[in-house]
Amino acid sequence: MESIFDPYLTNRKIFTRNRQILQSSYIPDELPHRNEEIKQIASILATALHGDRPSNIMIFGKTGTGKTASVKFLGKELQRVDQKLQNVHFIYMNCEVVDTQYGVLQNIGNQIIADFEHRIPFTGWSTERVYNILMNKIDEMDKVFIIVLDEIDKLFYKSGDDVLYHLSKMNDDLIKSKLSLVGISNDLKFTEFMDPRVRSRLGEEKMVFPPYNAEQLRDILMQRANLAFEGGVVEDGVIPLCAALSAQEMGDARRALDMLRIAAELAERNSDEIVTEAHVMKAKNKIELDAISEAVRTLPTQSKLVLLSIILNDDKGNNHMTTCDVYSEYKQLADIIGFSTLTQRRITDLISELDMLGIIHARVKSFGRGGRTKEIELSVPKLETKQILEDDEDLRPLKYYRPVTQTTLI
Repeated sequence: MESIFDPYLTNRKIFTRNRQILQSSYIPDELPHRNEEIKQIASILATALHGDRPSNIMIFGKTGTGKTASVKFLGKELQRVDQKLQNVHFIYMNCEVVDTQYGVLQNIGNQIIADFEHRIPFTGWSTERVYNILMNKIDEMDKVFIIVLDEIDKLFYKSGDDVLYHLSKMNDDLIKSKLSLVGISNDLKFTEFMDPRVRSRLGEEKMVFPPYNAEQLRDILMQRANLAFEGGVVEDGVIPLCAALSAQEMGDARRALDMLRIAAELAERNSDEIVTEAHVMKAKNKIELDAISEAVRTLPTQSKLVLLSIILNDDKGNNHMTTCDVYSEYKQLADIIGFSTLTQRRITDLISELDMLGIIHARVKSFGRGGRTKEIELSVPKLETKQILEDDEDLRPLKYYRPVTQTTLI
């Protein structure tokens, strides 16, 4: 019996080598245009190889500037060099996944404790007990522990700075071992809200990773493409185009790699011989649509109602709608699905939030003595956004709703 997957199994493969190389999680043997930053971090961490505690480091930079890749690369190098010395224990943790005080201490402990029976449980113990067990285990190993907390700002905003305080002061209680923290964040300002004691301990050394420019992104993509593809599979203009598009959007290497990978996947699905610039543009649109879809799908229901009201006003040809127009439509929609109606002031706040997310564009327009209002227009594809909203269970009764258009009597 023929399977639905059979046509894809016989397709000509674009990825004849290794598609994982184009994933942002892949760490190559060399990181182009990050040599200076890597050397600077290495010079700080090198003291651990001699059994001394390195300074705590805070690394800042926008998304996709190579922060995580550089630190993971250095972690691999540390472990390789330390095979004979046995002085260093490197631990990496993503605080977007582990974002509670108990979870961080438990995660660190279970990366150290080899015996499965003595591991710290997922929940059930007091934080003080977990801390004491962790501290004793670290101290008896007589090593220098380098703990990397990626997305450290997520941990701080979710759980405060208690766990960072405990980790940063652990050296005061250790006798044999030493501990150093490396924090990675794309939020330059989050440390301003920390306890001054924690801020001064964490920020012993600070670094900022600058965004990549188009030329640097081209080098990064070229390096990965040579590893991922056979020669002649990628059209000459593809990599410069991916680099240029990503450089326009904050120099994000992760986005550039995703664009190239998705373009190659689209070519492979279509059984095309080579990856072209047309595939890149389709990949760009797909990435943007996916980002919009996620942003719209995760909105609160009242915000979705406001967005649907804006779309319905646009359907009526009201391209320069005001807050009053949106509120009038919103009240009708809320009545239909039985939702409580928010005040116009609150709807204005929700419109501002949608504007901040880039889903709409709202500019303040003044009418002199007549007051001020917001003139609103959509910034996302209308049809696709409407379909996402109609898939929401609470908004399904509105799927076949059509706004009443006013007619002018002559």
